[in-house]
Amino acid sequence: MSGFALVPSLLPQLSEQWTLSATEGGWLGGIFFLGYIVAVPLLVGLTDRIDARRIYLACAALSSIALSGFANFADSFAAALGWWWLAGLALAGTYMPGLKALTDRLPVAAQARGTAFYTATFGVGAGVSYLWIELLRDRLPWADLFAVAATCSALAVVLVWCAVAPEEPPTRSAFAGSRWHSVLRDRRVLAFCGGYFGHNWELFGFRGWLVAYLTWTHASAADRWTSMPGLIAALATFLAVPASILGNEGAQRWGRGRWLRSVMPLSCLLALVVGFSGSQSNGLLVALVLLYAFSMNLDSAALTAGLLTETAPDKRGTALALYSSVGFAGGFFGPVAFGVALDAFGRASHDGWTAGFVTLACGVAFGRWVIGSIDAPPADASHH
Repeated sequence: MSGFALVPSLLPQLSEQWTLSATEGGWLGGIFFLGYIVAVPLLVGLTDRIDARRIYLACAALSSIALSGFANFADSFAAALGWWWLAGLALAGTYMPGLKALTDRLPVAAQARGTAFYTATFGVGAGVSYLWIELLRDRLPWADLFAVAATCSALAVVLVWCAVAPEEPPTRSAFAGSRWHSVLRDRRVLAFCGGYFGHNWELFGFRGWLVAYLTWTHASAADRWTSMPGLIAALATFLAVPASILGNEGAQRWGRGRWLRSVMPLSCLLALVVGFSGSQSNGLLVALVLLYAFSMNLDSAALTAGLLTETAPDKRGTALALYSSVGFAGGFFGPVAFGVALDAFGRASHDGWTAGFVTLACGVAFGRWVIGSIDAPPADASHH
């Protein structure tokens, strides 16, 4: 995950170097997730038939290749799109397959909590990514930062190769087509997928533009609160860790559907509050941004653990493939919609940034609407 924040953190610099519009900047941020959704149905679906560890190792190596390619060959907007797309494709083979590799090796009683901690480490990795890039981006050329991240991905290959033992492939109990048919007919799976789409629309739209937003804020009214935007972005991302764990615990205590229908509107409201808070002091604005960052992750692990624990083991990889595809489609649309709104209302104006945050509110509002069916009985109840 060390390379995850490279483009969001360097977006102001890359936009200036290649004279990008806000819409093009949104595409550069979103193309990562387009690569993800292209590959994830195949790669995660394969985990029902082969050991997920093998897929993880191959795609962690691919991540290193993609980041090295960006460092050496991304000399234009078009080239950067291609290499960053490939990096997103590599994530498709590490994130959810890594989760599948973990849950396949855990007892059933530990799977929900293990999922919450695993998804929280996504936030840890993303936060560390923002942090180290903030500390080094004034000391190293941007291409060298990509090279550092490529080295870290290669180290991840070594770590998992040495520390995670291989397993026998799962029993092939059903034809892949029948698994897909069963998953697509399960209303609860579809509800979790739609909720995850809205969550990622908001989350990755926010992360993709946060450094640029804080940079603009600092340029408008410079002060110590916004002088290191990458540090604020890292802190906002680290907050995903306690929020995800708390969210899963809250869902287990008060009911998953009830929890999700409560926290998602809260996040929607805070998106609007941040968007319309340009006249506040930067200190108050940063506090609101951090509160908003915490709130938007209260649904993450609750959604993912809900999908995993309510899906039969032999269909879990297929369900995760659908869940990731739909969810990370939101990760693609979020940054692009934010950029389009910025161009439409003015990148240099408060109205433009307000419009961008409104798009985030729309994303999570959609997710909340879909979650309205979370308590409906599944069409395929054979696993109950």
